[in-house]
Amino acid sequence: MAVDPVTTTTATAASNPWANAGASSTDKNNASLNYDSFLKLLIAQMKNQDPTDPMDASEQISQLASFSQVEQTIQTNTHLKSMLQAEALTRAGDLVGKYVKSADDTVTGKIKEAQVYSDGLIAVTENGDKVLMQAGVILSNDPITDTESSTSDSSTDTSN
Repeated sequence: MAVDPVTTTTATAASNPWANAGASSTDKNNASLNYDSFLKLLIAQMKNQDPTDPMDASEQISQLASFSQVEQTIQTNTHLKSMLQAEALTRAGDLVGKYVKSADDTVTGKIKEAQVYSDGLIAVTENGDKVLMQAGVILSNDPITDTESSTSDSSTDTSN
């Protein structure tokens, strides 16, 4: 009797790599429960197997390897999430003091603070206006004027 490996699917916004970087995840807890359940199932299989036709050792090893791989993948995802959080904090610190123009061209100003949320970064201007850092936002070391084009050498489109 084979146990199928556990698979999880998580939908994230491809345009925002920091989406859900700070969100708490239950994947690790679910995997632990499933791993414990797997071990209980394996023990039950061994206790209740037909002594004349025991479970194949290679099948047991294959099942253990599958669960080990799932556990390692979840640990890798946890470490990746930590790295994304650290990058988001570094990026937020780099924004302070720069000038920003929102993607819809409604907000322009100097960034006085940056707020890091689980779904992205928000730049707060000196006037208190908030700009979600997303594709189309223009950043500059120099003040941005309304006549300045998005292809200026001093500005950077964050969609890259």
